[in-house]
Amino acid sequence: MSKQTAIRQDFAGETLEHVLVGRRDGSRRPTVILFPTVMGVSELEIGFARQLVELGFNGLVVDIYGQRFRPGVDRDAAFTAMNRLKADRAGLRERLTAVIETARGLPQVDPGSVAVAGYCFGGMCALDVARSGADVRAAVSFHGLFDPPGLAPQPITAKVVAFHGWDDPLAPPDKVVALAKELTDAGADWQIHAYGHVAHGFTNPTATGAVAGIQYNALAADRAWTSFINLLEELFGADG
Repeated sequence: MSKQTAIRQDFAGETLEHVLVGRRDGSRRPTVILFPTVMGVSELEIGFARQLVELGFNGLVVDIYGQRFRPGVDRDAAFTAMNRLKADRAGLRERLTAVIETARGLPQVDPGSVAVAGYCFGGMCALDVARSGADVRAAVSFHGLFDPPGLAPQPITAKVVAFHGWDDPLAPPDKVVALAKELTDAGADWQIHAYGHVAHGFTNPTATGAVAGIQYNALAADRAWTSFINLLEELFGADG
């Protein structure tokens, strides 16, 4: 059984309230830091974290926007908040770095066994962590945004994997190729898994196609998750 713990962090005058999902005994485990979709912390990411606990890992779901702002189902508010962070990628990098350092300091987290992963905007955050040269074992993007940060490139030490729907309108083929070149130039150990006839948001069961180009795909979601767990077991061993 898993246990949820609120983790509060002060950053630039804001209070971030993350959700740590770990074992009930509080044991130190390899940990995956999960950056949410544009909609912020939700049951989607907490559910993924619970699955990680069942496999022997911790999951830390990141409050990227701050405790004062919870977009919930307000898409306009969520996109406004996301665009504010995207407009200052250097500031976003500082925020992400601070989150990782907070995670490393938690007693439940093995500080040498940390990976990051994210969904949608959170996928871009995971890639930005890798781009920063941060000392994390892996950076994984699920239907993420590939836009480069426009900052000085750094050698990438994390293993990078992008799970991508080929029909994703937010990351068309030219951006996929550009990401591959960027990762190659940075010396990364990288993979891009592209799924044909798959749109944006393919891991989210609530993405019903009401918004053009955003559609859940159970098969692609299962394939991506299986590959993700294989990567974690490669890095940290089975059962953490």
